[in-house]
Amino acid sequence: MPETRQILVANLGSTSFKFRLYEMPGERLLAKGGFERLGSDRAAWKITVGDGPEKTGQGGVVTHEDAIRLTDRELGGLARVAAIGFKPVMARGISGTQFMDGRVLAAMEDIASLLPAHNPPYIDGVRLFNKLYPGLPCIGTFETAFYDNVPEHNRRFPVPREWEKKFGIARYGFHGASHRYVSERAAELRGSDKIRLVSCHLGGSSSMAAVKDGTAIDSSWGMTPQSGLPQNNRAGDFDCFAMMYLARECGLGWDTVEKALATGSGLKGMSGLETGDMRDLHEAAQAGNQDAQTAIAVFVAAIRKYLGQFFIELDGLDVLVFTAGIGENDPELRARVCADLGCLGLELDAAANRACRATEAVISTPASKVEVRVIPTNEEIVIARNAWRLLQEHPQQQAA
Repeated sequence: MPETRQILVANLGSTSFKFRLYEMPGERLLAKGGFERLGSDRAAWKITVGDGPEKTGQGGVVTHEDAIRLTDRELGGLARVAAIGFKPVMARGISGTQFMDGRVLAAMEDIASLLPAHNPPYIDGVRLFNKLYPGLPCIGTFETAFYDNVPEHNRRFPVPREWEKKFGIARYGFHGASHRYVSERAAELRGSDKIRLVSCHLGGSSSMAAVKDGTAIDSSWGMTPQSGLPQNNRAGDFDCFAMMYLARECGLGWDTVEKALATGSGLKGMSGLETGDMRDLHEAAQAGNQDAQTAIAVFVAAIRKYLGQFFIELDGLDVLVFTAGIGENDPELRARVCADLGCLGLELDAAANRACRATEAVISTPASKVEVRVIPTNEEIVIARNAWRLLQEHPQQQAA
């Protein structure tokens, strides 16, 4: 295999396609781009190659295949890349970094009903790349991989053992590439991976991970991305018997309850706004909207609850990291999460916090026993590294 090859990291949604092209093993970013609102007359795209200007366009791109073909033209042909890297979420009985072959896709299809917004687009995307570029390896690092070594007592639900053995009912974990990246970056910045760290990935979808010496030991997630912290429009943790009560006794029916919990709950549902975007919530809260104020307070309280739990599990805390869209760009929310935590030895630097947006920075005071950092996430480079590593281990799998 040549010493320098390219990995295209593809991020697929039901109406979106985003990518980054890396030169490996040097990890130089060669190109990036994205397509939004695929399937509508408002479809738009933007692509930047190297240091060149950003190219943009609207219309004429209807399907994912259209987006991939346009990307192919703009990048000078995707058939020459070493592999396509993916960030799939979950598959029955499979984790880690895998060649996305028929066995893996079947395992993803087997639990597609648990991840209706995630698994189908990735399955379709892999098959589309297989059709367009036969023989080109498709490699995925599952979001669950970062949690493969979580202790059993943090994996199991208090349900019949048979459910776990027969149906795979257990706690897993997601946003793995993001939590891995910021954990490794924090260790690099501190010069040691012997640290107790809590990673807060706060965005449209949010989660927290407790990490000890580079290994995840716990997570805010349950079995699916519907769980844990309140999400943009998904409920997060919710009493299963309350769900049954709504469906059965209140006459809403299972389909209605499922749809409401998946698309009309979370920050959106609590606030009563059209979206659960934190920027919209702040604006409404400042205008006096009590429901928006409460939604933000519930979100902050949930974060602090897991922070306290993880502090105990880790027997202390060395580093607290904020990352992703909200974590990187929302000083007000970071301040509320960190308020009155002198009991943990945490002291936020108010000025440093206010000044920090989407850049690496320490936002705690020198006297703080807990170092608080903002680290912009880079999930794509984790996917590229893992894909490149797997290709080195299995050179026979490379494209002709």
